[in-house]
Amino acid sequence: MPGLKLEPKQPYTISIKQQPITVEHEPYVPQPGDELIDAGTARATLAVSKENPNGTVENDYAAKNQHLTVVQQHVTYWDRDNDGVIWPYDTYIGCRDYGWGVILSLIAAAFINIGLSYPTVPGIIPDPFFRIYVDRLYKAKHGSDSMTYDNQGRFRPQQFEDIFAKYDRGNKGGLDAGDVYIFWKEQRMVFDFFGWTACALEWTATYLLIWPEDGIMKKEDVRGIYDGSIFYKRAQETKRKRFKGARQSHTSPGLIAQAKKVL
Repeated sequence: MPGLKLEPKQPYTISIKQQPITVEHEPYVPQPGDELIDAGTARATLAVSKENPNGTVENDYAAKNQHLTVVQQHVTYWDRDNDGVIWPYDTYIGCRDYGWGVILSLIAAAFINIGLSYPTVPGIIPDPFFRIYVDRLYKAKHGSDSMTYDNQGRFRPQQFEDIFAKYDRGNKGGLDAGDVYIFWKEQRMVFDFFGWTACALEWTATYLLIWPEDGIMKKEDVRGIYDGSIFYKRAQETKRKRFKGARQSHTSPGLIAQAKKVL
């Protein structure tokens, strides 16, 4: 049929030339041999991709978190004492351990806890300490985003894959700032001013958290943001760098020279 792009052996189309935007941003379509099965089915406890169909297996991360939904896993790094409640101080310390400076960590703690506290409180009275309740984090979902989390906090592989299938211009294996801007602009829902703002802040924070040297946020790093695994990984990297720096600072060139003279 003219103007239609039929998928092989499938009775449907994913784009038509009469509507160019459907050609420009085609969704993810599973290919023969893909290990990711049932991409349209939301996963309660696994953040999966076609590259990692079993989620984050490094250090048995996925296996150790089968009692938490993916959206809960997204924030458990910040729950320092694992009591299900994230205080602003928890967020601040998490940012500092991640490698952020004092000012940026304070700003992040303020934005995160003020923004997420009220939707997650058990009742209708705001929490005066701006605590975030992990069990109710699914209540903080907003519009105008990728829809990768569903309304109950599960992870939707199809929506996650769509982010990169549609907006990774040039198939770089990730998103640069321009890709994210196009994604943000096209995900906006009418009159959803809160959602527009929240989505912009979240992807800005994602860029700052990943801070790619080449300016491209790799797909698997973004997936690690969704299930929270990247926070632990980067915090360990920061800890090692600080330890290495401390050892070097205690071993000055002068001390080394003196040691050589003695020897």
